[in-house]
Amino acid sequence: MSCTANTTSGDYICALTEMGTKPEMYRPRTLDTLVYADAELRLVLEGKRHLLFDGGMGTMLQEAGLAAGALPELLNLEQPDVVTRIHRAYVEAGSEVITTNTFGANALKLAHGTTEVSVSSVIQAAVVCARAASPRYVALDMGPIGSLLRPLGTLSFDEAHDLFAEQVQAGVAAGVDLVVIETMTDLAEIKAAVLAVKENSQLPICATMTFEADGRTFLGTSPEIAAVTLDALGVDVVGINCSLGPAELRLLAQRMMAVSAKPIMVQANAGLPHADCGHAVYDIQPEEYAEAVAGMINGGVGVVGGCCGTTPAYIQALAGLLQGHTPSPRTLAPALTVTSAQAMVRLPQGKHQIAVIGERINPTGKKRLQKALRSGMLDYVVEQGISQQEQGADILDVNVGLPDVDEARMLPQVAEAIAAATTTPLQIDSTDPVALEAAVRRYAGIPIINSVSGKEHVMNEVFPLVAHYGCCVVGLALDDAGIPDTAKGRVAVAQRIIDGAEQWGIGRERLLIDCLVMTASTNQEQVGDILQAVRSCKDELGVKTALGVSNVSFGLPARELLNATFLAAAFGAGLDAPILNPGSARYMDTVRAYRVLNTEDKGSGAYIERYAAWGDPYKVPVDGTGVSVTPSSTDAAKSAQDTNSLEAGNENPEGSIRHAVITGRRAEVVAATEALLQVQDAMDVINEHLIPALDEVGQRFDRGEFFLPQLMASAEAARAGFDTIKRLMPAQQLAEKGALALATVHGDIHDIGKNIVKMLLENYGYTVYDLGRDVPPERVLEAVQEHKLKLVGLSALMTTTVGAMKTTIELLHEHAPEVKTMVGGAVLTPEFAKEIGADFYAKDAAESARIAETVFGGQAD
Repeated sequence: MSCTANTTSGDYICALTEMGTKPEMYRPRTLDTLVYADAELRLVLEGKRHLLFDGGMGTMLQEAGLAAGALPELLNLEQPDVVTRIHRAYVEAGSEVITTNTFGANALKLAHGTTEVSVSSVIQAAVVCARAASPRYVALDMGPIGSLLRPLGTLSFDEAHDLFAEQVQAGVAAGVDLVVIETMTDLAEIKAAVLAVKENSQLPICATMTFEADGRTFLGTSPEIAAVTLDALGVDVVGINCSLGPAELRLLAQRMMAVSAKPIMVQANAGLPHADCGHAVYDIQPEEYAEAVAGMINGGVGVVGGCCGTTPAYIQALAGLLQGHTPSPRTLAPALTVTSAQAMVRLPQGKHQIAVIGERINPTGKKRLQKALRSGMLDYVVEQGISQQEQGADILDVNVGLPDVDEARMLPQVAEAIAAATTTPLQIDSTDPVALEAAVRRYAGIPIINSVSGKEHVMNEVFPLVAHYGCCVVGLALDDAGIPDTAKGRVAVAQRIIDGAEQWGIGRERLLIDCLVMTASTNQEQVGDILQAVRSCKDELGVKTALGVSNVSFGLPARELLNATFLAAAFGAGLDAPILNPGSARYMDTVRAYRVLNTEDKGSGAYIERYAAWGDPYKVPVDGTGVSVTPSSTDAAKSAQDTNSLEAGNENPEGSIRHAVITGRRAEVVAATEALLQVQDAMDVINEHLIPALDEVGQRFDRGEFFLPQLMASAEAARAGFDTIKRLMPAQQLAEKGALALATVHGDIHDIGKNIVKMLLENYGYTVYDLGRDVPPERVLEAVQEHKLKLVGLSALMTTTVGAMKTTIELLHEHAPEVKTMVGGAVLTPEFAKEIGADFYAKDAAESARIAETVFGGQAD
């Protein structure tokens, strides 16, 4: 690997040093390439043997007297005997794997400690403590960094990767047997951690994410998306830990097993916590816990242990369950799977389902898009992605290729911006392997790379990226001799692409073969060959297929008619992924109709909903001669545009601003706000349009229709409206909605949730005093008194810091009884919040906005 600094973004673009030499890091990661402590560990990864991890470390440290606000990781140096005793208790209870006390041992977190220490020294000491307990295996434990990654936060993907890489290097030097990455909520962050392990070791990887009661991480990732994405990245064991009890996690584990054949790991909490003297206490007892885990084991879960609230007694109860028990064999039908952080497109082998790939983010022939890319003004580019998602695209192709645009810089930026505003998975489209790697490396999910061909040097450039980053890939049926004239020739190239992919451990379920559409105006005889090639690729080679449909009509009139007819014929031949403009009504009519015919649209529900009141465009009035008038393709296109405009609410500024906020279109919000200010008062624009639109976004978030990235994109769009009002009407004094303070409590340096709440509340028009993280109670009281605040928000992620939250609330009640407190964090529940004296429990950022409205009432009116 070589890394080149990007002075514009501060990131590093990493690429293969010598394409075609197959550097070791990019070779397929298989069970044969891993380093094992013993042969039994390989049996675990093959799904032939169970493995028992340990239980909660924080719970045991609290019992051992860990001081409030102290960093648990520093005990490896300061009180190693305490840590060793905990490890030994777990080994004596039956744990085969001891996880090191290094959950937060990254340079960012340790920099906030009271003692200046290095990551290496903390991890080295942790491994010594673990080894002293004589477990079968020692696992390097890596948890979240504690800061949100871009675009929601400020930490770059590369910075996160480097922090994790430092941990891995220290763990390898200390002699750990495997790595466990746990309690992750951000798919991008866990990807950075996995790559750090892969690129700095040959150790087995267990990776688990933590899910809310709604079955998603707080950034919107489902168990299915987590499992398939981590599987594609080469993780050896995928799973779930923390947040919920074993009964709830059993259902989520089943969902993972439905999409991944990898061993599944579950480490549940001992139920939901409640407060007892300021500490988190869990109510599920060891026997009840083991009974629930027994159901998981019988259902196929291979690796178990415990998380918050569990102790050696829980592990001892689990050890008895595994005696003489062997995991049940699991089989899984292959499927081409593409994901974003919040959505998954899955095309199973042996079943004909279709996925529409939107083609509009490609600068070829699009002057406005070219201008936007050259100027770096990405709002218009993002708008194209949002529109295509609304129009029915399942996947978005992203191409920024222009002669004067630095693709290696621009492509990841555009992909990041689109991913922040849409949930649609992406197809990364470039002929530049450096640009491809820059984008797919940082993408949170499984993207498609578009494309590879049958040319040897292209396969040597692209397949290492596909293998290393767990991508799917489009294979073009062309080679050094060009595009074959016959179906047989195209299929032969496809076979070479399949063979080349297999050398890199890339199965045919990750391939889409594009048989390359030629225009009927000059290659009319080849149209049948193209369809036959699609049919042969499906029936003979067993691969999914893609086609750029619109090429067939180039140079002919009524192009949409010809395109839609060819599309229907291609579906009949087995086409899986048409690449087309979803804004074309004729295209999407064909797609929706075919989904009825191939039973993808169960019960024809979507079709009926769409077309029950449809006006047939071919039933038109006759002209003066009594002859029916046939609508032209231009008329049809205009009609479709008018329909889309009306659906989007663009018929007036009021509808436009609402729709633009809801869909996160900042540029449109600015234009609509400017228009409304010509006829309405500024406060009316805010209270009648911007705030109600944000409220609707919050409702969609509550219903699970929107996720945190979309919530924040809408908030940023609304903020653009607020900023426009301030810019155009600086003399008008806008009413203040109210002021509040936010803080992560003393001893806790995780500020992800706090920062999200801050952004949202500011965009709602509140003044927010951010006190930072690891904030002593006295500092919170000082801010309340200094600014005469009515509301304080407190955040805590770790069980070891909820005591500090209770202390802070008690101090505020004593010296500022008029102030209200709202609390949130992974370890909290409504009952817990009530027990520690909080006035409100904010389960998420959207709820914090409703709480602020309750506290401040009609102050803004």
